Amino acid sequence: MARERIASPAMLAQRLADRTLELVDVPSVSREEARLAAHVREVLGADDSGDHCVVVNPEAPIVLAGHFDTVPPQDNLPGRRDDEAVHGLGAADMKGALAVMIELALAGAPFGFVLFPREELPHSESALTPLLEREPALRDTELAIVMEPTANALHVACVGNINARIVARGRSGHSARPWTADNAIHRLAAQIGAVAEQPYEERELDGLTFREAMSVVLVEGGIAQNVIPDRAEAIVNYRYAPGRSPEEAERRLHDVVGEGLEVLSNAPSGLVPSEGNAVVQRLRGMGLAWEPKQAWTPVAEFAQAGVDAINFGPGEPRYAHTREELVRVDALVAAYETLERLCG
Repeated sequence: MARERIASPAMLAQRLADRTLELVDVPSVSREEARLAAHVREVLGADDSGDHCVVVNPEAPIVLAGHFDTVPPQDNLPGRRDDEAVHGLGAADMKGALAVMIELALAGAPFGFVLFPREELPHSESALTPLLEREPALRDTELAIVMEPTANALHVACVGNINARIVARGRSGHSARPWTADNAIHRLAAQIGAVAEQPYEERELDGLTFREAMSVVLVEGGIAQNVIPDRAEAIVNYRYAPGRSPEEAERRLHDVVGEGLEVLSNAPSGLVPSEGNAVVQRLRGMGLAWEPKQAWTPVAEFAQAGVDAINFGPGEPRYAHTREELVRVDALVAAYETLERLCG
């Protein structure tokens, strides 16, 4: 496909905003991405790469990657546009980025393009890792740019992410005589307290500071208002820094929580790109901010496949997953122009 430079900044802004709104208005909550995947295949004239994945030009030295899915809506569909931004579900995370990818592909930019479902679900359900296994060309790329929300900064690596269940067991009884029972909620409270007491530990890697955080995010228990419960459970989320292995992270969580812990998922941390990666150096030479990624992203999956990867996208992290989700039009233009310069 021949390169086509869009005639003016105003036209570029219009196309990117229109494309973003078009994508926002195709609902694609996790596991319900088929319609959006079909729409994108039609726009790009691409084939289905299996499991609702779309891959274009996988032999390219630089690959742009993004996910189709969103979290559930919060009264933010359909989307809307004003002079400054496109508003609506997934605008920041990451349909604005998908719009940038699509417009670059239609303009003939010499990137590879990888679009995939189920990123917002636990790592075990990801469609990207199986895609990397069945598409060997993608494992030879020089750099994968994962277009997660970074406000057009370079976000390096990513933290690992454990979700685990704590189950406390006791013995039921009448609440008028609690000494005849064993209150599972009280047992669980001690374990929740142990998690709450953990500091936000800072760990440094290659001059970047990541913060580890352990949080109880869901609690469930109880039978009735006059019954001492014999079972209670909580879900704990642990974000751990690059440099800590998944096995080490699980051991630390077990040490804090004690008995009754079941690890539900463990998404490994991402890695800092290889020292001297020429594409990364070109990006840094454009004056882009260089920051740690304080979240889990698919750069970890590329790292597991032996591929250098970095996060870069137009969305602002503060708007991701919010009722007020939006992406600024000038940020869409800046992301497009940055990537256009990278391949120019």
